[in-house]
Amino acid sequence: MKILTNWLRTYVPNIPADDLQLADDLTLRGIAVEGVHHLGPNNGHLFEMDITTNRVDAMNHYGIAREAATIYNLPLLPLLPETASQPPASTPFPVRIEAPHLCGRFTAQVLRNITISPSTGSIADYFGLLAQKQISNAVDASNFVLLGMGHPTHAFDLDKLEGGIVVRLARQGEKLKLLDGIERILEADDLVVADEVKALGLAGVMGGWDSMITPQTKNILVEAAWFDQASIRRSARRHGLHTDASHRFERGADFNACPTANALVSQLILQSGGSLEGGLVDILIPEIAARTASRPPIQLSVLQVQRHLGTTLSPEGLTQEIVVQYLTALGCELTPLSSSKNDSAAALDAFNRDPQVGGAASALSSVSTIPEDLFSVQLPSWRLDLEREIDLIEEVARVYGYNRFANTLPTPGIVIAHPTSAAEAAVRTRLLALGFSESISSTFASQSDSDLFSTAGKGTIAMENPLSDEASLLRPSLVPGMVTMLAHNLNRDVKDVRLFEQGHIFTGDTNEVYESSQLSLGLTGASSSTTLHSAQDAPFFELKGVIESVISLFTLTGGSAALSFTLQAPDWLQPGRSATVLLNNTPIGGLGELTRAEAQRRKLRQPIYLAQLDLAVLYALPLRQVTAHDLSRFQAVERDFSFTFPDATQWHTIAAAIHALAIPELQRLAPVEIFRDAKGKAVAAGHYSLLLRAVFQSHERTLNEDELSHWQSQIIATLTHLGGSIRA
Repeated sequence: MKILTNWLRTYVPNIPADDLQLADDLTLRGIAVEGVHHLGPNNGHLFEMDITTNRVDAMNHYGIAREAATIYNLPLLPLLPETASQPPASTPFPVRIEAPHLCGRFTAQVLRNITISPSTGSIADYFGLLAQKQISNAVDASNFVLLGMGHPTHAFDLDKLEGGIVVRLARQGEKLKLLDGIERILEADDLVVADEVKALGLAGVMGGWDSMITPQTKNILVEAAWFDQASIRRSARRHGLHTDASHRFERGADFNACPTANALVSQLILQSGGSLEGGLVDILIPEIAARTASRPPIQLSVLQVQRHLGTTLSPEGLTQEIVVQYLTALGCELTPLSSSKNDSAAALDAFNRDPQVGGAASALSSVSTIPEDLFSVQLPSWRLDLEREIDLIEEVARVYGYNRFANTLPTPGIVIAHPTSAAEAAVRTRLLALGFSESISSTFASQSDSDLFSTAGKGTIAMENPLSDEASLLRPSLVPGMVTMLAHNLNRDVKDVRLFEQGHIFTGDTNEVYESSQLSLGLTGASSSTTLHSAQDAPFFELKGVIESVISLFTLTGGSAALSFTLQAPDWLQPGRSATVLLNNTPIGGLGELTRAEAQRRKLRQPIYLAQLDLAVLYALPLRQVTAHDLSRFQAVERDFSFTFPDATQWHTIAAAIHALAIPELQRLAPVEIFRDAKGKAVAAGHYSLLLRAVFQSHERTLNEDELSHWQSQIIATLTHLGGSIRA
């Protein structure tokens, strides 16, 4: 956004700082000036601003002027001088709102005998410095007010209207040619400004071709309205439009700005001749006003401002006078709530015991007086981002200047670790050690991704005000983000990728949202083949091993046998190359290769392997405590066992059976060699040869041969019972 300092100073004439200092002071208060350009003698500077999306009130010259007036404690000049109101017409211009939930306010002013001509004066001067296209005095007046005070307006050729104004939803398939010359087919939930016969414009986005101002225009209807944010965003995205008007409406326009904006536009147009006809028509929906401009006041305690913000560099600190000064300058109306000074100590004590906003109210109701520092704050209509006491505290800190606070550490004992922080750190450390890199994906997901990757029956959460169609839902799974990140790497010729993400997913509905911790794993690229697995299958078993390693961090009920896998898997995984993770026979995740159809649809250059694990289940378990012992000074003894087993006999079954023998001196058990014979000669088809090595060692004595023979016999009997045969 571009701001002219000369224009800015017309609203705050006596700013004591030069333009460069003003830029620094604004930036330190969160109104970032990213570039300052000198415009020549007497023209001041051009500020290139970076305004965050929640500060739509500052996306104009008057909003920045309000910030400057607050910083320097100067008066802010009104947008309109006080003038006598125009008497209403005998027959007011008819305006009807048929979609009151989407249009909360609509103002209309009739202008007669207008002369359409090029703009002159300050409009022409400022537009030239801003490189703003000039069209005509009527259209430029609307653009000037948008840049000046930030509220969109529109001018209709009154003689082209058939009847009064009707704000309604479009009819399915209705056609409307907009000012860009393109005819668009409207949907049933598009909001339009129409007359009694036809649509005149796409509300809050762009006006229509058939009612635009031309050199032949003589009579004008000036409109300034308030439209619902979500409705404007949907229509703008649907029709591929992003205008200055939609940019403001999507972020929350000022409900109370409509009459002022309309009057300013009318005043500017009338400078070239013409007259008003009747007074301003102002249709207002009380229910919309109640949740925007007339929101209930919130309580603010100066004690809480001081407690949250801490020590300042100046000795006087954040006094009550400073807090009131800043918030009043920003447009808040502060009313003291103190009733008397009796028993104030008891009231303060009760207040400090329960310092939150709701808690403050309950604490104050239990005593006969209210603390002297407590205020009721009526919020300004242009600051929809202010909702709670902490928001006001943040505003005080911002205007005061973060650089004016002392560098202090929190009081010992205040910071408490989250209950799952140790488990999260253990999982993160293990995965980093296994060669995975941590990643973070978007919290939002598209409808198509949610349909594919969400768990059946869990439900998805639609955003009330989504940023785009590709981010319309809270993510019900971490997998879509992981797929996107793997694809991003592959598209940039990074072929070997190992990623993990610890995050939260959201299920349920808009009435009740469930949030749970999940782990997502993704890998693609070359994996080394083994005697058991081909290079093609190795990534799956690598991923399976990573999951086993992560789960081994926790103390499982039932020991290692509690973990198992089944071939059934989610629909987004390739059948036969996927599995479900079971913990005590309860599914806690899935792993495998992304389906070939989905990989082809996403144009992935090579197979990718994914896993999602329910960390909430694991976090409910205690972390496994690792213990260390002194090394034994007695000799270790190794014994090898060569057996053949059916393919159905899995390693964890063998290991669990041997460990169940409870031989204290058995220090290590590991497969040394696994062999299959494709021809079925050395090892029968459907079987594999296993060379198993057991290591025995005592911390108290040297082992004798009788003990070793007894343990060896126990192991052989156990392996035989499992279906194994000693290999000659």
